[in-house]
Amino acid sequence: MPIVTYVLRDGSTRILEVANGSSVMEGAVGNNVPGIDADCGGSASCGTCHVYVDESCRGLFDAPLPEESDLLQCSDAMQSNSRLSCQLFLSDECTEVRVVIPGMG
Repeated sequence: MPIVTYVLRDGSTRILEVANGSSVMEGAVGNNVPGIDADCGGSASCGTCHVYVDESCRGLFDAPLPEESDLLQCSDAMQSNSRLSCQLFLSDECTEVRVVIPGMG
């Protein structure tokens, strides 16, 4: 099962096993990870599951669809490694994934 490390806004981490086929967002919501709200339930229409994907695992995921890219463009916190965690689906290739929740301070 894939291991996802969530770096929280306070700098602490949550390391979780998340089932293949699930999204990084579903793993967060199912385990009460703070900072990933998923207000739209995973339909890529709200941006409340925005994360930064660690460079070491960016290639494990499909490129963002135009709708995701457009939504991320509206975020003041957008970076080149920004993604919506609802669009990051885990597979056997995703042995270890690390994401950072924007807003660390």
